[in-house]
Amino acid sequence: MKAITANRLRDGDVVFLGEGGRWVESFAEAALFARSDADAVLAAAKEKAEREQFGVDIYAFEVTEENGVPVPATMRERIRTAGPTVRTDLGKQAA
Repeated sequence: MKAITANRLRDGDVVFLGEGGRWVESFAEAALFARSDADAVLAAAKEKAEREQFGVDIYAFEVTEENGVPVPATMRERIRTAGPTVRTDLGKQAA
């Protein structure tokens, strides 16, 4: 499985492509795509985000399952979904 992420231009926050092509702030709300579908969805998301000047650094990343729950496959993406590692009172983990 794959998810699609970007950095929102307005504030630099990490966002994820959710159901219906809308951008969401929580990884839990991110849409998951089969690897075979991810490239086409990514291309469309990039085109729309660039046209609307919404986000930058748009890419797909691998998602695995742990105990039946989708989680980012790499440490980099796990950090991006939670926020800064040096202060847990900031970022998404503080919410």
